[in-house]
Amino acid sequence: MEYFVTVVHEASFTRAAETLHVTQPALSHQIKALEKSVGGALLERMPRGVRLTSMGRAFLPHAELAVRSAAQARRAARANAGAEGGELHVATLHSLAVGVLPDVFARWRAAHPRVLLRLHEYATAEALEDAVQRGTADLAFGPEPTGRPGTVVSVGEEELVLVVPFDDPLAGRTTVTLPELADRAWVRCALEPVVHGARFLDWACGQAGFTPRTAVWTEHTSTAVRMAAAGVGVSTASADVVRGAVGEDCVILTPDPAWKRPLAVYARVPPTGAAEAFVDLLRTTWPAPSTPPARHATRARPSAGHEGAEPPEPLATPVP
Repeated sequence: MEYFVTVVHEASFTRAAETLHVTQPALSHQIKALEKSVGGALLERMPRGVRLTSMGRAFLPHAELAVRSAAQARRAARANAGAEGGELHVATLHSLAVGVLPDVFARWRAAHPRVLLRLHEYATAEALEDAVQRGTADLAFGPEPTGRPGTVVSVGEEELVLVVPFDDPLAGRTTVTLPELADRAWVRCALEPVVHGARFLDWACGQAGFTPRTAVWTEHTSTAVRMAAAGVGVSTASADVVRGAVGEDCVILTPDPAWKRPLAVYARVPPTGAAEAFVDLLRTTWPAPSTPPARHATRARPSAGHEGAEPPEPLATPVP
């Protein structure tokens, strides 16, 4: 299966043989043996490269999962002896990778320098759950999964805040209600998630009795935050991202009621060894400060922010 998956990914027997460090005749022999075992051709040999047959397209996702699961099993076995060896694959949303995990990873490296960490970043909670189901990562850190796959450990909450410039009329405030922003323009991210059939901000503002007026659509939350800091419009972002990675001075406002969602670390199988130690570390380093300062004046290197991540749940009105 590993040979088959590699041929598909390389689109060439020659390149696959080089990647696998085997001879091309040996590779071809193994593929033919696999096709014989499943009862039909999986690959169509073309003058330039290969392509999947209909049987191959049906077989590929299962083969990929089997190969990843085997690799995951080897990692788990090597890392099980007191979390002192092997490697650990962690999947998360980009916003959490930027806002939360740098400190966690630094603590991990100090305690377990022999365990290699591999970080997989995703734009949406759905993609994150899919990564765990497909065996891409050993653990996922993000919103509590809807399907409750395997083991799920709650570790805290994420908070969404509002961003305005220092000269904004609201700059002296720490909180604001959504109806107070009914006449304001907004800077929004193109990967804003859908809630009840509408984009989150449209849905939330609709609950407050108005339709948000969008001034700018951006691809990344860090861009939206910098636009908001410049006075283009109000923006939203994860509190951790704004506190730790924003590239412009700005004022942070907390919505009233606050927008929060529970976070969890989860896996297909109960974590052991290095995975278990990482879960324990997340639980001990949480919770982060729940109320950000009213003003943020750090001039830091800008980074991609909270793109595509599903927003937190308002305390007063739960958001699925």
